[in-house]
Amino acid sequence: MTTQTKKLAFLERFLTLWIFLAMLSGVSIGYFLPESSALVDSLSQGTTNIPLAVGLILMMYPPLAKVDYGKIHIVFSNIKLLSVTLFLIWVIAPCLMFGLALLFFHNQPAYMTGLILIGIAPCIAMVIVWSELAGGSREYTAGLVAINSVLQMLLYSVYAYFFITWLPPLLGLAHLEITLTITQVAQSVLIYLGIPFFAGMVSRFALIKYKGATWYEHVYLPFISPMTLIALFFTIVLMFSLKGALIVQLPLEVVHIAIPLTLYFVIMFLGSFFIARYFEQNYSKIIAVAFTATGNNFELAIAVAIGVFGINSHQAFAGVVGPLVEVPVLVSLVSLAFGLKKFYRLK
Repeated sequence: MTTQTKKLAFLERFLTLWIFLAMLSGVSIGYFLPESSALVDSLSQGTTNIPLAVGLILMMYPPLAKVDYGKIHIVFSNIKLLSVTLFLIWVIAPCLMFGLALLFFHNQPAYMTGLILIGIAPCIAMVIVWSELAGGSREYTAGLVAINSVLQMLLYSVYAYFFITWLPPLLGLAHLEITLTITQVAQSVLIYLGIPFFAGMVSRFALIKYKGATWYEHVYLPFISPMTLIALFFTIVLMFSLKGALIVQLPLEVVHIAIPLTLYFVIMFLGSFFIARYFEQNYSKIIAVAFTATGNNFELAIAVAIGVFGINSHQAFAGVVGPLVEVPVLVSLVSLAFGLKKFYRLK
């Protein structure tokens, strides 16, 4: 294990293992206690499963409480770099994921949709960890995360409709079309991103005002941080408890989804690194751009997939595989970042 990896918090360091264990626990519950599915369904109100909805909102709250919106101005110090970064995040990344999803799941539109939901959601949480581990600028990363948090609220529903419903028929792929309205996605975004987004902003401004920035950054945020991963594990166990009958097929499905995700991470990181290096010579900013463009908001993708397609959907399953792949791949990319710094003698 590298020096960089050791700096990860205990839960984050072994995240891949915890997710595997959560999957196994869920499948075991569903396999040995098949009546658990009926129990999960009984806790629903309409199409919304109440415990799961609460878990998903709690999963999104800590990352949004960490966002320092006061640092947005920092990224405007280099307008060209900012423009290129936003182009990478909001144009190249979703188009690349759309292409990979189409390539690997041209006969499975549900999984294709799950990957697209991941590709249109730039990361606003773990990207801060990856950037810092690789020596990226904390302030510049925070500024980009703040911008992406706001843009997600405004653009996610439109992007989902564009890439999932509008674009496939336009490309002659009507057989892959999944009818999805902007309203459907917007409702999920409003619930699972809007509520924690508002709560996160109120927490930051109110608690800093009454308790001070030091207390907020060093006491409150560390206290709530584990909530995201705990809620993620709860979601995974609940989802996989409904998949006990698919226990034999699951490993193959995970591998199939992991391949395009891995390609996506590697391509986005290398492409973003070299493009950013063309416009910026400062290593810390280059890395901030590279990891911000590479990471994805799996929490939002999972929440929207469950809200729109259901807890037992293939779309939601694809979202769960995301963080399972992200951790080992991005840890490797952190090491690669230091190698590139040394090779190009960046400062």
